[in-house]
Amino acid sequence: MVDAVAATLLAAGDHGGHGGHQSADLPPWTLERLLAWSPDAFFLVLCGALLAVYLAAVLRLRRRGDRWPVGRTISWTVGQLLVVFTMNTGMNDYGMVMFSVHMVQHMVLSMIAPIFLVLGAPTTLALRALRPAPRGRRGPREVLLAVLHSRYAAVLTAAPVTIAFFILNLYGLYLTPVFDWMMASYWGHVLMMAHFVAVGYVFFWPIIGIDPGPRRSGYLMRMLELFMGMPFHAFFGIAVMMGSTLIVDSFASPPASLGIDPLADQTAGGGIAWAFSEVPSVIVLLALLVQWRRAEDRQARRKDRAADRDGDAELAAYNAYLASLAARDQAVSR
Repeated sequence: MVDAVAATLLAAGDHGGHGGHQSADLPPWTLERLLAWSPDAFFLVLCGALLAVYLAAVLRLRRRGDRWPVGRTISWTVGQLLVVFTMNTGMNDYGMVMFSVHMVQHMVLSMIAPIFLVLGAPTTLALRALRPAPRGRRGPREVLLAVLHSRYAAVLTAAPVTIAFFILNLYGLYLTPVFDWMMASYWGHVLMMAHFVAVGYVFFWPIIGIDPGPRRSGYLMRMLELFMGMPFHAFFGIAVMMGSTLIVDSFASPPASLGIDPLADQTAGGGIAWAFSEVPSVIVLLALLVQWRRAEDRQARRKDRAADRDGDAELAAYNAYLASLAARDQAVSR
């Protein structure tokens, strides 16, 4: 299986695909070798294009005098760079033959990079940058709005669905033959890695997303959704750590040059999956608290402006209500 993967990667590299080491020639891993540049054409071009389009949209807003928060641009850039780093360094080479390194890739692509991509609010940027179509016609902006408010988007972003996808992303992949089937080809591997990012994005979007969507729960419910999904990653990691047999065949015969025991490497990968579950939880929780505070501040400012316009009619009505209650009590006591 490993030889087949190596041959596939080499062929893909000859056609503009992954250009890293052949797995049979990989020396024992070191931090320097994991961080060494080893480009994968697909993810390099895709992430570069997504970043370029995003920056072009920001530039269009600025040229017409509109503002776009710098923090969102930084978040989108960090998210794209995390994907580039994970898929265009030695991490991708070693991740083809070492379960532990692959699990680092999985965790970064599904639980770290999507958080920053979601906070980049790309859909909101697109809606502001795209020009409305002439009356009676449907352009890209109108299509995007229709998709956002469609029944399909409502189902896709419902908590039971996003949590189920998030869980199946682990158990349905590694505990079935699907993983070995996808690892057997370059494009299967690419599809799997892209799938990690997509599932993570869909999971975090209803929780901390800034972009408009068909539904948005209250902040306490969003915290509950977060903590309903994350423990399953920890459970998976613990199960892998305690396992006495290999769960996938793709890492059963690592190159002898690595000098590793596949079961011990799998145990290390389980520990990585278990430990990583805490990192996104902290990041998302902090983002939620910041968003909650800002929402409360905006609501307070709206109430202040309304009070200035109507002479605080709401407070006057409430005081009148209290006065009527007091008058009624006095009448009863007499």
